[in-house]
Amino acid sequence: MAYHSGYGAHGSKHRARAAPDSPPLFDDTSGGYSSQPGGYPAPGAEVAFNVNHLLGDPMANVAMAYGSSIASHGKDIVHKELHRFVSVNKLKYFFAVDTAYVAKKLGLLVFPYTHQNWEVQYSRDVPLPPRQDLNAPDLYIPTMAFITYVLLAGMALGIQKRFSPEVLGLCASTALVWVVMEVLALLLGLYLATVRSDLSTFHLLAYSGYKYVGMILSVLTGLVFGSDGYYVALAWTSSALMYFIVRSLRTAVLGPDSVGGPAPRQRLQLYLTLGAAAFQPLIIYWLTFHLVR
Repeated sequence: MAYHSGYGAHGSKHRARAAPDSPPLFDDTSGGYSSQPGGYPAPGAEVAFNVNHLLGDPMANVAMAYGSSIASHGKDIVHKELHRFVSVNKLKYFFAVDTAYVAKKLGLLVFPYTHQNWEVQYSRDVPLPPRQDLNAPDLYIPTMAFITYVLLAGMALGIQKRFSPEVLGLCASTALVWVVMEVLALLLGLYLATVRSDLSTFHLLAYSGYKYVGMILSVLTGLVFGSDGYYVALAWTSSALMYFIVRSLRTAVLGPDSVGGPAPRQRLQLYLTLGAAAFQPLIIYWLTFHLVR
């Protein structure tokens, strides 16, 4: 029985022709160039080349350094102009609070009648920060109370189906404008009464901003108990705030410098203190009565 072998008649070996390699599915771009004929560079390689060329260019480095110096110089100018109008160190003093101070100060604003010593404490002729002195004014409580008042106003208007972004913005801007006008009026009054004290714009802004605490309590009581509860809370918070303002400002406005001075000057300083206190209930009512119905 003959077997068929892979050899021909002359004994030469026949090999099968190898099939051509199939083209790759994706081009190899690991080397920065594609496998396409012609040796065209890949898009990423051209970008990388341009960036490296730009970074290696001395003129580009000089331009980048010049731009950085201009930005640093502009930053210094902004900080210098900011320090001219607003002292950052003084502003930090009014935010130096802690949890214990905030709790005690809120209690003092709601019930100030049992407090005895109202004078601000000093250490080496420097007033102690609010977290060390309960009588020191702060801007943390007025700021947070203002934000809470705006949110509470939005909730009250939403409950009454009267909420809209325009009304909420008008409520916030009106409250802010009233405080600014009050501070400007107090500054003018202090100037006309020739009061020599350590009261600054930040002090007056703090004392004027404490009314937001009473506004929040009045609106919350009105939402829970209706209009009757609102007027009861308004009367209590207004009287407490008036007492707080008179006792706090009396030591600053009617200080030792006013003793022995002209009688008209003393009366003017007294009227200024009482007027600042009497103005608080009017603003509280004007900014809250439309939120409770």
